Amino acid sequence: MQDPTILILASLADGDKHGYAIMEDIQVFAGIRLGPGTLYGAISRLEQRGWIRAVKSEARRQPYRITAEGGQHLKEQLALLGQVVRTGNRRMREA
Repeated sequence: MQDPTILILASLADGDKHGYAIMEDIQVFAGIRLGPGTLYGAISRLEQRGWIRAVKSEARRQPYRITAEGGQHLKEQLALLGQVVRTGNRRMREA
């Protein structure tokens, strides 16, 4: 996975998280370690697209939340990835 968008949205799908928690979650569920530059660049793009938003917090770290639009985008991308996985698995069985 070259684009961290799906990873970040999937991480936020189960609740608000700050950047470091997003990085750790992605490491656990996907085995991919995003660097801070990659993560925060992607967070900025996701905010610009309206797919995530910063949440008010008294804590030092800034938490983020997936928006309804972000959830819809995630569902669409997961459906597409599911189709790719099903096709790949079918073709591997046929090979």
